[in-house]
Amino acid sequence: MIQRIQTLYLLISTILGVVCLSLPLGQFFTAQNERYAELYNLWISICASGDHQFTPWALFALLLVVTALTLLSIFLFRTRAFQMRTVVLCMVLLVGYYAWLGFLVFMAHRSGFSFRPSITAALPLVCIILDYLAFRGILKDELLVRSLDRLR
Repeated sequence: MIQRIQTLYLLISTILGVVCLSLPLGQFFTAQNERYAELYNLWISICASGDHQFTPWALFALLLVVTALTLLSIFLFRTRAFQMRTVVLCMVLLVGYYAWLGFLVFMAHRSGFSFRPSITAALPLVCIILDYLAFRGILKDELLVRSLDRLR
């Protein structure tokens, strides 16, 4: 299981998902360039009052599901077809994650705030790339097994 390169890709993707769940994604600034709030996956922390608004809870839910599915797909090495479907589902959900993040940033921009992302906002993109590499590795294994079945 761990000796396959796709398992390492999936493990690193899981670790990056957990890191992204716990770190801030960026900061919102007012028109006067004053820091207004920090965006986490579960809440927006208002700097002046210290309040938490749970507006971006869907980001947290999507990333939590993706991280759990990626971890689950590591243990699905016996059923490669289902493992490939799970990895593709994770990639689609991560694209949805970025669509929702873009929507939140767009709505904040319409309200007069600017957004400066942190490096944590790029971690789901790295997860998409790692999931794609894992998918290619799983597909290569599946094609190898099928070709060996034809030889018998």
